[in-house]
Amino acid sequence: MLKTKTKTRAEAGTGTPTSSGEPFGVYVHWPFCAAKCPYCDFNSHVRHGGIDAERFLAGYLRELSHFAQRAAGRSVTSVFFGGGTPSLMPPRITGAILDAIASHWTLDRGAEITLEANPTSVEAANFRGYAAAGVNRLSLGVQALDDASLTALGRLHTADEALAALRLARQTFGRVSFDLIYAREGQSRAAWKDELSRALGFAADHLSLYQLTIEDGTPFAALYEAGRLRPPESEDARAMYLLTQEVCEAAGLPAYEISNHAVPGSESRHNLLYWRGHDYAGIGAGAHARVTQDGVRHALSTLRLPEAWLEQVEVQGHGLASDETLTASEAAEEYLLMALRLVEGLDMARFAALGGAALDEALIETFVAEGLLRRNGTRLTATPSGRVVLERLILELAA
Repeated sequence: MLKTKTKTRAEAGTGTPTSSGEPFGVYVHWPFCAAKCPYCDFNSHVRHGGIDAERFLAGYLRELSHFAQRAAGRSVTSVFFGGGTPSLMPPRITGAILDAIASHWTLDRGAEITLEANPTSVEAANFRGYAAAGVNRLSLGVQALDDASLTALGRLHTADEALAALRLARQTFGRVSFDLIYAREGQSRAAWKDELSRALGFAADHLSLYQLTIEDGTPFAALYEAGRLRPPESEDARAMYLLTQEVCEAAGLPAYEISNHAVPGSESRHNLLYWRGHDYAGIGAGAHARVTQDGVRHALSTLRLPEAWLEQVEVQGHGLASDETLTASEAAEEYLLMALRLVEGLDMARFAALGGAALDEALIETFVAEGLLRRNGTRLTATPSGRVVLERLILELAA
């Protein structure tokens, strides 16, 4: 049984949140994948010879203890197992990590506990094990609904496997999300509309819809530079983005962030924690964290190579590669960069309280006049047109 002041890990998420303070999350990075997707620049690694799962578990538990000392007394409102491919993690390890989290902190009633999964039949068979371990929200990496596109994206599953896994997920977990990638090579607006409409027929309460981007250092980047990969032109990609907003809004899953759509009330609470500028611990190779100690915010990151991370944890008790103290203005700027991604926008009163310098009023008025920003009391939000050029707005406001 867990040492928790609220509910057991299997019951977490079944009630309303009870935390009286600011949200606090725990991110757990599982850096291993069965294969590296050619578009992915995440910290993921393939180990064909297998890994010593028990040794890595010991490393996770030790690093959790380090963060528990740095963020003592917090109430955990969300846990997110990301990667990599966390659905390659044995469910008993997931449960052991959640037990440790609940022993170090109070696991909030209503805590959202998410695990990312790939929809292969082997991993889907573990879904019930993850649910028993305490996972109450699954995020499924579907990415496309036709086999040709899945092959082009380097995915190991078929469309039928993805839909079977999605059906099983909806039977097993209280909340389910899945990802799709659009603006793929050769994809037309009409084809994306058909695929998205089909996806909405399978959707539960949340969809993450990402425009394909060419990330430096990936195989897709090399193909793009060689002229062997041709994503849609920017104007077509923009039209697909606007189409996405329209179709999802009509289906009852409006955008609440640039790439994320949900039935109102079913937004990812863990991701909102990032975008709203709250604290979180981050454990595992390549994880990031933000922890406030004695009124000072720290930006932390761990070593990216799993074996190097593990060796350092075993010696030092943590795998930290960097621990930077943020000034008040730097912490406020981080909030600005993240909050404007949200449909709810930037709370300028919170921005000022964090130490942010006054924003350029003339620039704000110009963007409002151009229909790119909207001001509502202390809230500054990007309009649908503004979200299309959000990078420009953020860069100019933060200058």
